[in-house]
Amino acid sequence: MLNNFEEVKAAYEKRDLVKLDELAVPTYRVLNRRKDFTSVLMLSCSNLDHLMKIDSVEADCIVLNLEDGVSREDKPFGLVLCAIFLSHHKHCDKKLVVRVNALNEGGFEEIAYLNQFMPDAIRVPKIREVKEVESVYELLDEKTELHLSIETSDAWKNLSLLKVDKRITTFYLGILDLFADMKLPQSLIRRDNPTALYILSHFLVTCRIIGVRPISFVYQEFKNLDDFKEWLYLEKNMGYDAKGCISPDQVSLVNEVFADEEKEIRRAKIIVKLFELKREEGISGFIDEEFGFIDEPIYKGALSVLNKNS
Repeated sequence: MLNNFEEVKAAYEKRDLVKLDELAVPTYRVLNRRKDFTSVLMLSCSNLDHLMKIDSVEADCIVLNLEDGVSREDKPFGLVLCAIFLSHHKHCDKKLVVRVNALNEGGFEEIAYLNQFMPDAIRVPKIREVKEVESVYELLDEKTELHLSIETSDAWKNLSLLKVDKRITTFYLGILDLFADMKLPQSLIRRDNPTALYILSHFLVTCRIIGVRPISFVYQEFKNLDDFKEWLYLEKNMGYDAKGCISPDQVSLVNEVFADEEKEIRRAKIIVKLFELKREEGISGFIDEEFGFIDEPIYKGALSVLNKNS
């Protein structure tokens, strides 16, 4: 629970941006370096109820969204709320990614502001060319990962060239915007459509070749879980192991369908071994390059995975 939640809530409800900004205090965060996340949940930065669910949702990765779904009037407030919640989560077992606005619509300024609050990654939408990626790379704090949304025809054309640095680790397929930019009807986005299947296959294979993590598209009809599950089975058979979500129910299904039991057991064994070795040295919390921050709750979670599978 956010310690000063009532104060933050009151400032937001009164539309007092000055007061809200005073509550956004930069702090050192232990960055989550995890790269094997599976479920990626979008939470709106202009919705306090959404932000308060960071601890409770089952997603491996949370995208704090400043772009779609945040009105123009709410964007300055959403940005400061995002900063406040980043500072609150000094270390988090979920990867916290901030989706900024398009670079020419405030994205550069948002990245510069957020650098002092240390998100695990920044996700940039509407990317088109290598030059844009390089300009972000020059601005972004050197410890923060860069994620890109592939949702324009130019980005599609330049897909294999967009990883200009090792800090670019993840691409997201924005299939609705991509189809619109290509002047293709969105009615083609069906499991039996060859164009849709080609888009999914090409995106996956190119990402694997250049060494970035491919995240499959967000399925908008969040109440149609049966169809969503069929998409998951299709994508898993294609080779995907991560998907964007907009509801907790979608997250649960992604975790269920994309579960890699052997991988989770292997991860849990390593965490248990690392923690127990450090504990002998009197250390109860530390950063691992691969698994991020490990402390007693993370250790207990790993033990429960091993006990469940023993």
